[in-house]
Amino acid sequence: MSETPQPADLIVFGGTGDLSMRKLLPALYHADRDGRLAPETRVIAMSRGGLDDADFRGKVDAEVRGSVPVDDLDTWQRFLGRLHHVTVDIGGEDPAGWARLAGMLGGYEQRDRVFYLASPPMTFGPFCREAHRAGLVTPASRVVLEKPLGRDLASALRINDEVGAIFEERQIYRIDHYLGKETVQNLLVLRFANAFLEPIWNSLWIDHVQITVAETVGTPGRRGYYDHAGALRDMVQNHLLQLLCLVAMEPPSRNDRESIRDEKVKVLQSLRPVTGGEVDRFTVRGQYTAGESGGVRVPGYLDEPDSTAPTEDSHRVETFAAIRAEVKNWRWAGVPFYLRTGKRMSHRCSEIVVQFKDVPHSIFPGSTPNRLVLRLQPSEGIQLNIMAKEPGAGEVALKPVPLSLSFAETFAGRVPEAYERLLMDVLTGNPTLFMRRDEVEAAWRWIDPILDEWDSQGTRPEPYPAGSAGPATAHELVGRSGRVWHEEGQA
Repeated sequence: MSETPQPADLIVFGGTGDLSMRKLLPALYHADRDGRLAPETRVIAMSRGGLDDADFRGKVDAEVRGSVPVDDLDTWQRFLGRLHHVTVDIGGEDPAGWARLAGMLGGYEQRDRVFYLASPPMTFGPFCREAHRAGLVTPASRVVLEKPLGRDLASALRINDEVGAIFEERQIYRIDHYLGKETVQNLLVLRFANAFLEPIWNSLWIDHVQITVAETVGTPGRRGYYDHAGALRDMVQNHLLQLLCLVAMEPPSRNDRESIRDEKVKVLQSLRPVTGGEVDRFTVRGQYTAGESGGVRVPGYLDEPDSTAPTEDSHRVETFAAIRAEVKNWRWAGVPFYLRTGKRMSHRCSEIVVQFKDVPHSIFPGSTPNRLVLRLQPSEGIQLNIMAKEPGAGEVALKPVPLSLSFAETFAGRVPEAYERLLMDVLTGNPTLFMRRDEVEAAWRWIDPILDEWDSQGTRPEPYPAGSAGPATAHELVGRSGRVWHEEGQA
């Protein structure tokens, strides 16, 4: 696969929206600056904004330029020159808009053509049908679907069927930006390119695994979305389960586009179902109330500024979720995987913690088990905590010390954002880091019974103060087996 893409047309539906402005366009600019875009490659934004090319370029210059290191104005102007805009209203009958887009793409049918749907999932099917009706879907086309792919298994099946009626599976790229993070990719390298870890990567040596995605931000202005999503749909079904798959998967036979995805699906299919009465025992849901975050008093979820008043859905939606999961196979039998995510937490952190068992017989008092911490954000890196002797005469005193790898320090220079890697993979036609249809559906099959049980109970999530470590029952979830959550700064 060539590292430099061939000339392509990247059509971004929702091209003036938040995702495009904050993530996609900065990532494309960095790729352009680094010489990874073919000179003829175009970026065409689709929206209802009524903008022409000059208007859109002006908007990008005003809103994006300040968030990227523009140290070469010629490069920035070259990037702006790639940008185009076409007004299309997919929510209504707009043949003229599709005709305008067809006119822009006409004569370039042999180019790679990527449709990036930076829009809500209910638009995926209608967009694909309209693009097909307008004659825009070619054999060289691909479509990128942002998460969440539906809100349950039934809706995910429907979306997959609708998109699959227009695009072949090889043309569909279901994106999860966590898979583009350097630490996530380094997890595979750490496991499968180093001989010392894989022999102990199993239930004989590992006590448990924790996967945490904690955010200090709340949901101001987003309650309308979050009321119908919640932490389980928004974070666990995709991000956290993807990380679990990479930790638990078997070594693939080779590093190719399907072997890794095959092994991830096997992990999802091996997850022990959490159903009925077990949901209360193995899951926790919470909702943040007013508290102090970063030294500032912040409102609770129900009082966040929003254009709509809280509804019954608002009272019942979870902004925090924790689950005790088990992978039922020979490698992981008896090893719990603790998943945790929440808004308005005490600190911002995304990490995977692999807690090893203690030595079989310690001859030194005060020893603690080794721990491997893979930090995805805010500073990507890997840390292995080992026991060492403190310097000094007299009795041997032990202290856990970290062997640390900081990507920013070790690999000098800027660490690329996840979207940069994933966009380049789309443009080069490499689906390895994207989710396959059976993978998405297997994840929903495991999540759905938990959602159903929560809905059937009709109860509200447990409150927790903003700026805290989450609900008290989340600590009980791990504490019942004598374990504790790993927190920031912990050795």
